[in-house]
Amino acid sequence: MAKRNRTNPVQFYLNDDEQYILDEKFKLSGMKSKSAFLRKLILYGYVYEVDYSYLRNYNTELGRINSSLNQITKRINSTNHIYQEDIDEVKELMNEVWRTQKSMLSKQPLIKR
Repeated sequence: MAKRNRTNPVQFYLNDDEQYILDEKFKLSGMKSKSAFLRKLILYGYVYEVDYSYLRNYNTELGRINSSLNQITKRINSTNHIYQEDIDEVKELMNEVWRTQKSMLSKQPLIKR
């Protein structure tokens, strides 16, 4: 078993209503670990969730663009020629990067309390 950083157990008892409330708040938090949820609640007094899905989508889009740029680069390096269509495609991909960047920056993270 891995060595634990947290070695001090805490135990307390709840009635059925308190347990229900705790379970509901834990579900709403979106956290995966009830232990982490309780620790954050005790130490900081609140738990909030930040919606980073727009960043995941942004990273996916950048990965797709990166793949296209790599294909163009490979084609240029293998033929030792650069064609106008390659330049146009790179320009369009860069415009797409800027559109995606602008869209990402216009979004505000959603914080649930």
